[in-house]
Amino acid sequence: MVRVDAGDGDREVVVGVDTHKDVHVAAVLDTVGVLLDSRSFPATGDGYRQLIAWARGHGLLHRAGVEGTGAYGAGLTRALYAEGVAVVEVNRPDRAARRRRGKSDAVDAEAAARAVLAGSATATPKTADGPVEALRVLKLAKDSAVKARVQAVNQLKAVLINAESGLREQLASLTPARLLRACRALDPAHYDGVTAVVAHTLTSLARRVRHLDEEVRDLHQRITDTVQATAPDLLDLRGIGPDSAATLLIVAGDNPHRLTSEASFAALCGVSPVQASSGRIQRHRLNRGGHRQANAALFRAALTGLRWDPRTQAYLQRRTTEGLSKREIIRCLKRYLARTIYKILTTPNSTTAVPTPA
Repeated sequence: MVRVDAGDGDREVVVGVDTHKDVHVAAVLDTVGVLLDSRSFPATGDGYRQLIAWARGHGLLHRAGVEGTGAYGAGLTRALYAEGVAVVEVNRPDRAARRRRGKSDAVDAEAAARAVLAGSATATPKTADGPVEALRVLKLAKDSAVKARVQAVNQLKAVLINAESGLREQLASLTPARLLRACRALDPAHYDGVTAVVAHTLTSLARRVRHLDEEVRDLHQRITDTVQATAPDLLDLRGIGPDSAATLLIVAGDNPHRLTSEASFAALCGVSPVQASSGRIQRHRLNRGGHRQANAALFRAALTGLRWDPRTQAYLQRRTTEGLSKREIIRCLKRYLARTIYKILTTPNSTTAVPTPA
């Protein structure tokens, strides 16, 4: 492309943005890599509009490189999409580059724009504007509620260990469900001194557990309903429940077609095979990268198939006779599952046949 004068409105420019909680710093480059300007803008709706107008004041804006598109840059990403600007997700500069050039917001914004120009940054960010984003928020709330419930139960049992012997002996032999009911029914007024405080604490913790149980049930139902409305075929796969389905949907995002192939989805889940050959040994190993929760969901589904599915059990026997270890067979099964799930995610609300492992 021939570079024109700075005042020519036909010049194409690229903007790079280093995002933060309160302020975004942007840098504009032309297509030959000349830095035209850099400026900071507030991280608000008006700030996003000002940033886009400022960038377009330097030329035609078709591409933007944004750091943190899933965090502080999410609002700006949505604003750029709404204006017809293609957004590229940019990772922060590597440490070697930072040692050479130093660290500042303006430098990082310029590096983001140069990554787009050079083609080293190509990932399309999630749009985060549909039911999958709602699933992400619901899953976040449910996971924290489950964690809080476990913590409350553990605290209740820890308090009971040092309780007065009469109170402890009354409650220690009960099953978990009966223990919680008994603690909720305690009346601190029947005890004196420290024991009264212990009884009050046990009652408080037991009531907290009940409240968290209700919260978890409500969130689980909402997650199930959202998955059913978004990708019901996921729940037809053996070993994939609402939580695992939600995790896999969250990994793909509201725009799963940003993943160019089922191999890219497998890599994103950390189930793509990695070469581990040496000399006369030709083999692959597990991928230790990718989204670990999605990898765990596929692992659970593979184990469920090995336990209950006759076809998967026959596949295990055949591959074992071929010399593969159980770990390698599970890796293969996870890869097959990723292929099937990708087809479901990219064709929502349609029935996809589950292939038999070859």
